[in-house]
Amino acid sequence: MELPWAEPYKVKMVEEIFQSTREQREKWIEEEGYNLFNLASDRVFIDLLTDSGTGSMSDRQWAEIMMGDESYAGSQSYLKLREVVRNTLGFPYFLPTHQGRAAENVLFSILVKENNVVPGNSHFDTTKGHIEFRKAHAIDCTIDEAFDINDLHPFKGNIDLGKLEEIYKTHPKENIPFCLITVTCNSSGGQPVSMENIKAVKALSDQYGIPVFFDAARFAENAYFIKEREEGYKDKTIKEIVKEMFAMGDGFTMSAKKDGLVNIGGLLGMRDEKLYRACGNMGIIYEGFITYGGLAGRDLGALAQGLQESTEYPYLKARIDQVEYLGNKLMEFGIPIQKPIGGHAVFVDALSFLPNVPREEYPAQTLAIELYKEAGVRGVEIGTLLADRDPETRLDRFPKLELLRLAIPRRTYSYKHLDYVAVALKKIYDRRNEINSGLEIVWESEILRHFTVLLKKK
Repeated sequence: MELPWAEPYKVKMVEEIFQSTREQREKWIEEEGYNLFNLASDRVFIDLLTDSGTGSMSDRQWAEIMMGDESYAGSQSYLKLREVVRNTLGFPYFLPTHQGRAAENVLFSILVKENNVVPGNSHFDTTKGHIEFRKAHAIDCTIDEAFDINDLHPFKGNIDLGKLEEIYKTHPKENIPFCLITVTCNSSGGQPVSMENIKAVKALSDQYGIPVFFDAARFAENAYFIKEREEGYKDKTIKEIVKEMFAMGDGFTMSAKKDGLVNIGGLLGMRDEKLYRACGNMGIIYEGFITYGGLAGRDLGALAQGLQESTEYPYLKARIDQVEYLGNKLMEFGIPIQKPIGGHAVFVDALSFLPNVPREEYPAQTLAIELYKEAGVRGVEIGTLLADRDPETRLDRFPKLELLRLAIPRRTYSYKHLDYVAVALKKIYDRRNEINSGLEIVWESEILRHFTVLLKKK
């Protein structure tokens, strides 16, 4: 008999969490305009709002926190990070930033102009927001299989080469600053991109003289899926796959709060020295000097260690096994989710779950509110609220998928917590036909509305 698999870590510290009553939760969420972002964290029992900056750091990362060199320029913590970025990610030039959207802001301020188009695979909310804020256009070229939740395509984050080439053919080269590959692709359900597709996108883009950049927030999870699912990679290490993957990029942005395993931080990497100098000047204006970029030295050290840990197979197996566990539990209950199960979250299909709630009443947000009221579990809507309004018509944009995302923080919750979440959703699913109305907007911002929107019951 083989020994069973077990997590490659043990618990050193715990944090108490408060379990409220349904009556309390119903009152709190109404007071906060039915927006889960507005809730105080002590009013949440299990927090699956995001996996961004919410994980547990290792003892070695905490050691780096204690050893942080807080020199304004050229700190030892920065030099550690520089070595990891060069050796693990393979980029000669990089800038630290305080988080991923800051890296986007710096890069896009240099490269993205009005009326530009940025093709890619289902750009995430802040990425699309930065593009549209500059009066440019994000164009989704994801393969069609990504939008069928029951299709078991192993790489539903892939870019459709035909769609991409059509963009290249119909827009002047000078209007396409770069093609953006998001790994893994969050908006399509945490789905990976194959190495074959990455290389094909790079080859096609080279034909047309278009640079390729990565949105690399979950690059290590993407490498894990390549190792597990793609022919020819079973015997390669995660670090070898990461190096091969990034070799296809001219640069990357990264929210290091995901696969950097830190609570704060981002990176902007590139190969072109001229672009690095231009971005460096922009970074100094908005973020800080080029060797700290809005971060304390201790954060730089923790990130350097985190990037090394996240690119080890045992860690990734433990991390993704938790996501698969929750997804499989929900499928056992008959709950419709995006399949195959993604890397950082389980995505529940709200349109199938709540068939009686009209799309204009935000069914995924309605489901998220029901889950909070039922069990104190906070998820997040990846649907019409997040898709925002069309910048020209100001009408709601209805994405192909309307999802409730349950993002699993890294090294944080137990399998019992995941059982609790699954049973809570099952209880709602059993009474789904009783839920016939959703929500309407009371107030919203011009862009990225889902963070601060105020709603009321329809």
